[in-house]
This record gives sequence, C-alpha cells and structure tokens, in this order.
Amino acid sequence: MANERLRAVMAAGGWTHADLAGVVEVDPKSVERWVNLGRTPRRGTALRAAETLGEDVHALWPQLRQARSARAVSAELVALYAQRADLPVSAFVNLLAQARRQIDVLVYGAVFLHEAYPRLNDLLRERAADGCAIRIAVGDADNANVQQRGQEERFGHGIESRCRLALMHYRPLASEPGVEIRTHGTTLYNSLYRADDEVLVNAHVWGVNAYAAPVWHLRSDGSAGMFGTYADSFEAVWKSARPVEG
Repeated sequence: MANERLRAVMAAGGWTHADLAGVVEVDPKSVERWVNLGRTPRRGTALRAAETLGEDVHALWPQLRQARSARAVSAELVALYAQRADLPVSAFVNLLAQARRQIDVLVYGAVFLHEAYPRLNDLLRERAADGCAIRIAVGDADNANVQQRGQEERFGHGIESRCRLALMHYRPLASEPGVEIRTHGTTLYNSLYRADDEVLVNAHVWGVNAYAAPVWHLRSDGSAGMFGTYADSFEAVWKSARPVEG
C-alpha cells in the first residue's frame, strides 16, 4: 500500500525520489519503495528523512511509534486473587490479628467474615484493648445506592438483608473503647480490609457478587501509591458515614 502522506509531503516541497535519497544517503529506489510500496525505512533513516521534509516521523511512518513498555508490577502488590472465594477467610482474620495501630473495614455487608469466623468480634475487642484504633463502615440498608448495588449484582433485596445482618453483628462493638461503627450509603467500588500498612481490596464488578470478584493484597511502600489511594478513599467515605450507637 502506497504511503500517500509521504507522497503528499514530498510533492508539496518539490522533492524527487533522487533528491531525498541524496540527502538521507540511500538509494533512490529505496525512497521509491517508501512511497509506492509503503515500505518503512530504518528508524535512523526515517528520522533523517522526516527532519529533511520538516514533518513528524510518526506522521509519515506510524508503525515506528514505539508502544510504551508495560510498567513493572507495583512493589506494593503482595498477591492477586482471581476471586474472593479463592482467598481463605483465615487470610482476612490473620491480617486483622496482626494489626497494632489501625484497622479499617469498608463494606456493604461482608457477613462471610462473621459466618466463617464467629470470634471476629472477640478478635476486634482484643485488638482495641491493645491500643488499635478500629473503624468499621457497613452499608446503610435503606440507602438507594446500596439497594441499587443489590439490583446490579442480581441479588435483589439480598444485599439489604446482608447490610442489616452485618450491622447486627458489629453493633455490640459500638460501645467498646477504641471501636467506631458507622453506616454509609456511598456507591462502593471496592470493599476494603485494612490492617496498619496492608489492605485487602475486593473489587466490585457489575452483575457479580463480591465473592466472585478479584482481590488484591497491597502493602504500603511509603509512597503515595495504590495503598494511599485506597486509604484516602476510606477517609472520604468515613467522613460522610453516620455513627452507630451501642
């Protein structure tokens, strides 16, 4: 296929195949093949030709545009799971158990934790007694955003029931020193389970229940990276959430 852009640029500048070939030091037949057959010169030659013609090299030969190399996997990424169901509940429990300063949980319901680990409240009480600040935000079952999520994941009113059940599980902790429980009605894009400088992020996928959506385990490397993004997201939701009385 002919390179019509190159043909037009050469014609506008009055360049013949021989003229351009002489400047960039190639055989005129090479220039002819660039124009008529759409051949692509070597990068160095193409750069000289484009400079001579006063044109952008990528406009003449788009195929020379180098794709950006993929970024290396973030140093913050500890592990990636195809779906939450692949992650044992012990991973969540162990993460929370190792917290020394801070535990933040942002979910709609996530009743799987209490169902699989009935001692969860005891664990949180122990962490709080050791000086760990604990904040739990669960979905407001009466909020339109939460109810919409139920429709999107095709569980209907199931999500509202799970939010109420989650609140029932966590409410006894509301009177514990160092523990705060709130309800929120945000459009939740990810569920977050943070312990100090680590967080498990359960993505929300349209039409899919959270158990079938991916989870990534992040550990802060001290930069304003992915961990910081999710930490900031939690803070924004927390400010708008409503306190639950014990």
